[in-house]
Amino acid sequence: MDDVTIARAIHVLSVVHWFGGVAFVPTVVLPAIGRLAPPAARLPLFETVERRFAAQVRMSVPLAGLSGLYMVERLDLWSRLVDPAGWWLVGMIVVWMVFMVVLFVLEPLVLHDWFQRRATVDPVSAFVLMQRMHRVAVAAGVAAAGAAILGAHGLLG
Repeated sequence: MDDVTIARAIHVLSVVHWFGGVAFVPTVVLPAIGRLAPPAARLPLFETVERRFAAQVRMSVPLAGLSGLYMVERLDLWSRLVDPAGWWLVGMIVVWMVFMVVLFVLEPLVLHDWFQRRATVDPVSAFVLMQRMHRVAVAAGVAAAGAAILGAHGLLG
């Protein structure tokens, strides 16, 4: 098995883990919490459930990026990043970068405390906002993954 195949397997498995969990949150976890918990208990319950996944995703997101970078370097795909036909590759990188910033900068430094304060004042609107943010994240990830699959097989660009 060659190194690019191994890198691709690591990349795909990392993305599957990362986005499977991201999709699970707004489609299963948040609706269940919304039905089962009173408004004031929703954010603490979500944080309890999400904490385990957050630790895992803090490994799979960087791994997806590192394996993707390895493939770009190894296959000398740098020119695709400036070629309009490679827009799907740039889109995938942008989604990855946004998640890296959210996971490693915004969430620990800003979002966690901001949501705590907001949930104290208005737990219902804080929960609704959290649901919307997760839905947007899923939509962006699905769009990027779909475009990447089609683009990697020559169907875009």
